[in-house]
Amino acid sequence: MTDPIAAPSPNFDARTLPITIIVLHYTGMQDGPSALARLRDPEAKVSAHYLIEEDGRVFGLVDEAHRAWHAGRSHWRGIDDVNSASIGIELVNPGHEWGYRAFPEAQMSALMPLMNEIVGRHGITRGNIVGHSDVAPARKMDPGELFDWERLAAVRLALPRPHKYLVDPLWDDAGFLLALERFGYEVTDTEAAVRAFQRRFRPEKIDGVICGQTRAILLSLLTGGDKAAAARATGEK
Repeated sequence: MTDPIAAPSPNFDARTLPITIIVLHYTGMQDGPSALARLRDPEAKVSAHYLIEEDGRVFGLVDEAHRAWHAGRSHWRGIDDVNSASIGIELVNPGHEWGYRAFPEAQMSALMPLMNEIVGRHGITRGNIVGHSDVAPARKMDPGELFDWERLAAVRLALPRPHKYLVDPLWDDAGFLLALERFGYEVTDTEAAVRAFQRRFRPEKIDGVICGQTRAILLSLLTGGDKAAAARATGEK
């Protein structure tokens, strides 16, 4: 990919953790220039490492060596200072407040090589490539149900949604939440955590209800999607 357009933001500080996570966001503002200005405004106290416009232009705001201020109060897989452990990428999109829409081809085509380079530099695993709603389920919905996670999964830049060998483990709600926490989510706000999981892995129905399909998808993710592993987890022969 070509080098990002330099647009330095003063909103960063020192990392205290190694980089192990990529967090994807939408800007949730009416247009790209407004979002870029806010991410560079010292009074706003927000930033990201990169911003990608809908036309595919990539802006570099904060050097990856520094801790950008994009995730806010968040948690993922035992990490509470997600900002210190992550690279934040903002995708220009008006979001649910201003007319949420699909992410255009030029934007996705710019995102994938950028992510591939980041993954290569830092050895980030697919399970640690997440959306803002995954790390802050009670506060955020981005990048949202229209984001094409399956396209990233096809090139090993995200976990794929399980489709085959789905088996309902028949966990009670407490068991499901323990499993969801094990997968990585903060589950203090139960319904918000379930909605975030559904938004990521079952976006066609985001109702916050722990159902058989939701349980089966989580089981498959935890067991690697293997039919035999799913059978063992549910006691089947």
